[in-house]
Amino acid sequence: MIKTSLPLFDGDAPPASVSALADSLALPASPGHFDELRVSGSASEPPAPHWGQFFDHLGFEGFGDLNRRRQSLEQQLRDNGVTYNVYADEHSQQRPWSLDLFPMILTPADWSSIEAGVLQRTRLLNRMLADIYGPQDLIRQGLIPPALIQGQPGYLRPMVGVTPPGDTWLHIAAFDLARGPDGQWWVVSHRTQAPSGLGYLLENRIAISRQFPKAFSEMRVQRLAASYKGLMQGLARLSPKGRDARIALLTPGPYNETYFEHAYLARYLGLNLVEGSDLTVRDRRVFLKTLNGLEPVDVLIKRLDDQWLDPLELRSDSALGIPGLMQAVRAGHVLLANAPGSGPLESSALLGFLPAVSEALLGESLALPSLATWWCGEAASMQSGLPLLKQSVIKSTWLNRGSEAVIGPSLSASGVDQLTGRIVRQPDEYTIQAYLPLSEQPTWRGNDIAPRAAMLRVFALADGPQSWRVLPGGMVRLAPRGERIASMQRGGSSADCWVLTEGEVDRTSLLTSAPSTLSLALQKRVVTSRSAENLFWLGRYTERAENSLRLARTALRCLQGEDEGTPELLHWLSVTAKANGLVLPSVPDAHQSPRVFERSLVAMLEADSNAQSVGYNLRALRFAANNVRERLSQEQRNLIERVESEFAAQMKGLSEDDEFATQEALDALEETSELLSAITGAQTDRMMRDDGWRMLSIGRHIERLATLSDALAEALQTGAAYENSGVEALLAFFDSTITFHAQYQQRRDMVALLDMLVVERDNPRSLAWVLSTLRSRIKKLPSAHHAGTEPLLQSLPDPDAWDLIALSGELSGPAGQQAAYLSLLEILQSCTQAAYELSDRLGHLYFSHADRINRSFLI
Repeated sequence: MIKTSLPLFDGDAPPASVSALADSLALPASPGHFDELRVSGSASEPPAPHWGQFFDHLGFEGFGDLNRRRQSLEQQLRDNGVTYNVYADEHSQQRPWSLDLFPMILTPADWSSIEAGVLQRTRLLNRMLADIYGPQDLIRQGLIPPALIQGQPGYLRPMVGVTPPGDTWLHIAAFDLARGPDGQWWVVSHRTQAPSGLGYLLENRIAISRQFPKAFSEMRVQRLAASYKGLMQGLARLSPKGRDARIALLTPGPYNETYFEHAYLARYLGLNLVEGSDLTVRDRRVFLKTLNGLEPVDVLIKRLDDQWLDPLELRSDSALGIPGLMQAVRAGHVLLANAPGSGPLESSALLGFLPAVSEALLGESLALPSLATWWCGEAASMQSGLPLLKQSVIKSTWLNRGSEAVIGPSLSASGVDQLTGRIVRQPDEYTIQAYLPLSEQPTWRGNDIAPRAAMLRVFALADGPQSWRVLPGGMVRLAPRGERIASMQRGGSSADCWVLTEGEVDRTSLLTSAPSTLSLALQKRVVTSRSAENLFWLGRYTERAENSLRLARTALRCLQGEDEGTPELLHWLSVTAKANGLVLPSVPDAHQSPRVFERSLVAMLEADSNAQSVGYNLRALRFAANNVRERLSQEQRNLIERVESEFAAQMKGLSEDDEFATQEALDALEETSELLSAITGAQTDRMMRDDGWRMLSIGRHIERLATLSDALAEALQTGAAYENSGVEALLAFFDSTITFHAQYQQRRDMVALLDMLVVERDNPRSLAWVLSTLRSRIKKLPSAHHAGTEPLLQSLPDPDAWDLIALSGELSGPAGQQAAYLSLLEILQSCTQAAYELSDRLGHLYFSHADRINRSFLI
């Protein structure tokens, strides 16, 4: 337990004493900011009753236990692999998700006003989209400038005249809210194309409720599951297939900044996580490419902006979308959540026109006001807004242009003049919004409670045609200390949001809507072709990393010893190292210049060299794992990231002295070998053996067959297989040294060698075992051809036809031995060729689907 000088309190102490203690530890909010900790938000007031109740449930350890809880929280987030990509961080693409220990706590009165205002806004925005792509009465009546809609990059002309199912355009809408100094909540922005946060807030809730279980249970905090369940049921009702709809979550891929929550949300909701390359459109219908063929998709929850959805009708350079998707949407064969075309609603400039639009479409005033906003594309608005620059926030009118907001109060006089000039030259590019001092949320800083500027994102989720519910909670974003903008991309952090209720807590679980145990048992997990292909390459790169490591270690040991090896052995090492990418073809062979070869081998171990050596293969292994992170356990992902990062660090720290560098490289290879063994164990023993795992295993064995058969053929041709040091090197490369010596002791003859490395069915490194395992795995794959998997098996050599004595030529004269040698070479070369041909045929039959009909062959 962490030692601390912080005061403790008895868990039975009255709330007043707890509040007083919290008051003494809490720093006041900045002047002019609402203090979320205190009564009426005033720094002069004591902590609010709900905060007193929260602190009262800290337990006997009290505030002295908060540092331990914070460490536990950070460990939990690391163990769960919760990450966020920060574009501003040039040193690391991903960083651990930052979550503060204290939640934002909203009273029933606060939530009631937020919920009513958000529901009204959602109805309003949905009606606006129906008008924008329909009669366009708002433009004709002058309520919205045409340029603000039709000039928007997010305005999609292919959607004009389209009516989505149930006339529901928005299924997931996010609203960024801020509380002003007077306690009033204001709408700062809308997010409607692909709003992020639904997965992160769920992880936040689970993590924080585990740290404060008593407070969470006793304070009547509203649960979240009912809203997610309502969303899934609503999408099914709106889809063409109804309850039988196949729903998938469309992600841009693992390099998107919020990919973690895409995978997390897909697992929580029980959906297939798909990328654009997983889908294809045939006859205006969307299909998912799976190992079982093409399966129809009825609903896509999209997590990429609209412009990337279809390269045929939208951005032609998009590699993220699905060609023909817009045709399927217009035909009504697929439901997109949200419907494409909501981009104009995300412009801050639109906020200034919403009061009048609400009166026109709903006959209601806005329940939640928007911040005062001036779009500079209108001359009168620009003239009104320019004098207020110093008291405003200046934003880009077009959200996807990428420019950051400018905080007016932070500008110097010359900065204001320069910005004014830019606005006058391109007025439609800028929107001026009143500056609102954000309320400040209490955060735990280790020894005290420090306030940080906070913004709350809440979500409206569709549960039926033109029907929505507001998820009772949200994602709180905290500004970095000392800054005024709450943004995760600027290095901010997050907090959970607890909504208190005076009534019964809704304890709905998604499990109650899951299929029965029997139906689940009868279902087969769908394996997408992309996942299968990435698992296939995950297996190949795992095997390739192990093979390159063993070869590098074998070569360095041979070169480092007093006896550097026979010319045959050195020739074999050179040829095999070059064939496997450990050194470049231009490097002199080991028997010509052993020291140059050794230095080159060590120098090219790292990933950034021009060779495809150990470091390169470890990096490729990590990339492949990133593409299927939803299929791997967190422990396995941690191992893969660890082995790549630790090896890279060891290679960067190698001594400049050649002798020491070689030994340090050997030590690093030894440590890396142990970690790769753990990864192999996880792949073998800790993964569901479905079709995806079979593809991983097939990839490993294809790589093993091709590499080992080629290495053995080279050993025969160079003569290394006929002398003792060459036999030992071959056994080390085949990872069969201990097994061989246990079975054959001091024998080094060709019969013993071929028995162990070629025909032995109990040695997982022998070619016969590899071929037998490949056949077994392939036979269990789904039939991708009218003849089943038989065409894949026909090209594989049959080890049952191999005769050990005949292959070794031991009982033949010189002519017979030469014939046996040529026959053995032919077998080895056929194994290598068959491995690569099998790889190509698997890709053609299971990954590309180029020749498939437009329905599953299981239908």
